[in-house]
Amino acid sequence: MKRRHLEYLTDWKDRSNRKPLIIRGARQVGKTYLVRDFAERHFDNMVELNLELNPEKADLFTSRDVDEILQLLELDLGVSVKPGRTLLFIDEIQRAPELINFLRYFHEKKPELHVIAAGSLLEFALSDHDFTMPVGRVEYLFLGPLDFSEFLEALGERRFVDFLKSYEFDNRIPASIHQALLNSLKRYFIIGGMPAAVREFANGEKYKLAHMEQQSILQTYQDDFAKYRDKLNIRRLQLVYGRIPKLVGKKMKYVNIDRGERAKDLADCIEMLQMARVLYCVKHAAGNGIPLETETDRKSFKPLFLDVGLLSAALGLNPVDIKLADDLLPLFNGVIAEQFAGQQLLYRGAEYENPELHYWRREKRGAAAEVDYLIAYGNKVVPIEIKSGKTGTLKSLHVFVSEKGSKVAVRFNSDLPSNISLLPSVNVETRVPFNLISLPLYLIGEVGRLIDQSS
Repeated sequence: MKRRHLEYLTDWKDRSNRKPLIIRGARQVGKTYLVRDFAERHFDNMVELNLELNPEKADLFTSRDVDEILQLLELDLGVSVKPGRTLLFIDEIQRAPELINFLRYFHEKKPELHVIAAGSLLEFALSDHDFTMPVGRVEYLFLGPLDFSEFLEALGERRFVDFLKSYEFDNRIPASIHQALLNSLKRYFIIGGMPAAVREFANGEKYKLAHMEQQSILQTYQDDFAKYRDKLNIRRLQLVYGRIPKLVGKKMKYVNIDRGERAKDLADCIEMLQMARVLYCVKHAAGNGIPLETETDRKSFKPLFLDVGLLSAALGLNPVDIKLADDLLPLFNGVIAEQFAGQQLLYRGAEYENPELHYWRREKRGAAAEVDYLIAYGNKVVPIEIKSGKTGTLKSLHVFVSEKGSKVAVRFNSDLPSNISLLPSVNVETRVPFNLISLPLYLIGEVGRLIDQSS
């Protein structure tokens, strides 16, 4: 499975100002696989230390003399470390978080050595330990599940990836190709982007094997809760974890989790799950300008699960029902489509930027409105709606456009693409035309390029 991050890693390898790289992401998103694939392509050898399997290896880094450490590594592991030709990979670094601070010495004293660290639950390690972060001496790569294009390529459908990347509004999409891409989208709704599930499905399109992997991953996350025993009530954390899939796409109301629990206790559990990157809180933003993060309401958010395939499995959706559905978007009241869109948009930014995504909501008696997602593109705030079926009203989108003066808005559905100029259909003194870009969900990875093309 080729990840698009390989290109970023290659650029990192060749940069003169390169720093030790820390890959951050949830368990099972493919951090270790990515590094091994990268090393095989670009280095003579890789020295890999897994501190979860061998926590005693952290003792090799007690000296601040980098040359001495490299000699100890060669002696202990029976390997050769050649700066410029060897990749040093420290996996599960959260088991020895003091080594995060130590990475600064590789940058300062041995910059020619390529060093990558990776870890799940890193946020817990950083919050629990009292040490100085090596500010300016390390860099990050944020990794999520495979996106839709990576999924297509893993299934041997590179021709569709090339087609999507080259699509322009003037191009025609024949009905047979449109249907084939919708069918691939259905498969992604079921399988998702967790590498283990994709691998099992790619080896013979066995939905059952992929589903078994998904259930294993979901259970692994729950087993991890034991590590939080000294922080939170485990029963309450399990309760929240079990309820979140049913609340995706809805504004969080703690009574929908459990009326008998205090909101603060439930909020602490949500924060814990977000730190583990099992879920992401899509925050309300005013949408007045860039950056969106400067005008957010952290108390008003919608949960987004890690992966659409895991969400489908957690909701108990039958793969046969999804395969046979004529229209994808109404499934589970549109939750699956909204999860898919949010997941793709969340990780559409630069690899080194902590992923973020927002939505907009106006709570006004008799005139409430909500836009599913807001994204920043250049100096634009772009509202995005996910609609059920090929049609559907866009009242909230028109409200946002008229209030904020947006020049472009995007709708995703299951229809063929279009790009038209409209006037907001709301009663305002000044109605300024805007471009409404309507795209099938399978083109979501190209949304930025097509926004440019529509201008």
